[in-house]
Amino acid sequence: MYKIKEENSVVGITYTLTEDGKNEVLDSNVGSAPLEFITGKGFIIPGLEKGLVGMSSGESKTIKVPASEAYGEYNENAIQVEPRENFEGIDLQKGMTLYGQDENQNTIQVTVKDFDDEKVTIDFNHPMAGKDLVFQVTVTESRDATEEEALTGQVGGGCTDGSCGCGH
Repeated sequence: MYKIKEENSVVGITYTLTEDGKNEVLDSNVGSAPLEFITGKGFIIPGLEKGLVGMSSGESKTIKVPASEAYGEYNENAIQVEPRENFEGIDLQKGMTLYGQDENQNTIQVTVKDFDDEKVTIDFNHPMAGKDLVFQVTVTESRDATEEEALTGQVGGGCTDGSCGCGH
């Protein structure tokens, strides 16, 4: 039976995610397509990937992931106050998620913490920062990545010659 390795294993999982000590489901893909990825490529949080190493197809397990190996510790310095005019045309609500771009054109996500007529307080922390997470996982697939999958980091290989219809 194939056991998941730290690098270049193709893995498919179904999971249910909760915060440690709480019963509220934060995310789940049970009943839908498995999450597929190749280990060692940074596609999932480090603590979850580490917990999957050594598992095989059909195996289920509870994996506890500390905040430091998930979305990081909560950083108070990641809260900023911006002028309200920077948010013109947006119907602001506390807790809403906004997306923008940083100076390098990377997509960033912020949460509106508070606002009034003059200023808006936004939080650049990931919504799950500072939370210890619990994943209830079942491995649906585990095998060695093909040479192409290992090279491209994509399950099923990449499309580099245009033959797969992806437009490259």
